[in-house]
Amino acid sequence: MNTFPLFFKLEDRKVLIVGGGDVALRKADLLSRAGACITVLAPSISAEIQALLSDSKHQLIYDNYNKTYMTGARVIIAATDDEILNHQVHADASELNIPVNVVDTPPLCDFIFPAIVDRNPIVIGISSNGKAPVLARLLRARLETLIPQGYGKLAKLAGDFRTEVKSKIPTLTGRRQFWERAFEGKVSELMFAGNESQAAAQLQADLDETAAKIELDKTSRADTQPLQTESSSVSTTATIDQPQHPAATPVGEVYIVGAGPGDPELLTFKALRLMQQADIVYYDALVSPQVLDLCRRDADKVFVGKKRSNHAVAQLGINELLVNSAKEGRRVVRLKGGDPFIFGRGGEEIESLRAHGVPYQVVPGITAANAAASYVGIPLTHRDHSQSVRFVTGFLKAGAPNSNFKSFLNTDETVVFYMGLHSLARLTEGLIDAGRRADTPIAIISNASMPNQQVLTGTLANIVELQEQNQLPTPALLIMGDVVALHHDLAWYNLQNKQHNRNTRDTANNWLRGGTAATPKEGHTDANQQAHALSMVANLAAADNGLEQLVIN
Repeated sequence: MNTFPLFFKLEDRKVLIVGGGDVALRKADLLSRAGACITVLAPSISAEIQALLSDSKHQLIYDNYNKTYMTGARVIIAATDDEILNHQVHADASELNIPVNVVDTPPLCDFIFPAIVDRNPIVIGISSNGKAPVLARLLRARLETLIPQGYGKLAKLAGDFRTEVKSKIPTLTGRRQFWERAFEGKVSELMFAGNESQAAAQLQADLDETAAKIELDKTSRADTQPLQTESSSVSTTATIDQPQHPAATPVGEVYIVGAGPGDPELLTFKALRLMQQADIVYYDALVSPQVLDLCRRDADKVFVGKKRSNHAVAQLGINELLVNSAKEGRRVVRLKGGDPFIFGRGGEEIESLRAHGVPYQVVPGITAANAAASYVGIPLTHRDHSQSVRFVTGFLKAGAPNSNFKSFLNTDETVVFYMGLHSLARLTEGLIDAGRRADTPIAIISNASMPNQQVLTGTLANIVELQEQNQLPTPALLIMGDVVALHHDLAWYNLQNKQHNRNTRDTANNWLRGGTAATPKEGHTDANQQAHALSMVANLAAADNGLEQLVIN
């Protein structure tokens, strides 16, 4: 190691900063968070520093540098753009044996300011020893995504209980095992879920139970001592790790996690944390290998995917697997492509969990419609062109096709069809027969957000023929509406990845390209848009067609 990592206690200790500009401000901001009493010495001090250090514990000295101001300082920072002055500060501090940091000058630094991950009281410092500070910041950003804010609260809770745990659990090994169970079990999950009072109550209950087992173990040893003979070479005493009467296995927990559209960078922080601590993962066919690879390495991974007419495990079987695994005391992740509550059957699964008394959490994910639209430059809503969006499944329960085409005639609405590629001909013919214009734009997006993403655009009249020619693979969804024409101008992802977009419509003169300045569709006014939206809501409320859909206005 070129430097040895240490953590200084600076609360209520004097820190001298020589300099009053932007660099001094950044250092003062960091040091103030550690509770330091900061003295800033400079002929001119910025207004930002004055505002930051307005507390009476700090001191602003408008003067030129003088060695006497170092008296009583715990550490010193030189933050000026005067190289001669910085060398003088370093020499004076070294003479007084006070650690000094000359900003951006590693040879003159007794210590280094690391990139900091702050989960107070958990603090992580990352340093490149001045070789690559930008890389250190990037590593810090990576750790920020992996370490939830709840760890700080968990550490504070542990601090509150530390004395009591030490008094009730006499051995170092016993205390270590107790804290491992707390930090990896129910206590931590309650804290991460924001239930601080319940987490504290759970920790107290766990501690009381552990202490009771220790007392029982002592009593058992005392009771069995007379039964031992001189020839006995094996102890019959129970220990805290091997109780004579083990308790029933506690019920685990199920995490219904949205894995998003496939790009692992689109996972939420919470999804990643739960995936990293799962004992077993039940995953769908739409979960990408890149996302699955982020699960805990030693977790069991079980495929329960469902493709059209090919279900590896029926839904009732999946429900049973989740319940049984949780009742074995395991932490279970149900990893679902997209979002669990948008055509993901998450509701059915938690109904089963609730009926069997199994704790659960639901972590939302980016649904395929949002990802596909964003990655191909098709805004699902647009003030000029589409005032609502509808998510529709191409198939209803038990495989029945969705054929309620008359509800999709609103031209001010974007319609996204999930699971519609295999029924593309039926959908387009049904929509045209129901009255939708044959030149209505429609797009097929395959493998949205992934490097092999493909886009095919056309109209209701020709999209079937285009798909027969190009054969875009599943998983794919359909987006129908005038906003599809914006794809030609707003697409970005495929261009970055140098992939070919199979776009077929020439939109050079399309009225959509010009926004509000262009010539709108006939009768396309704000008043008509509002009336259309209200009419659509009224019709939907009155409808009783069993259509599985989500409408967002």
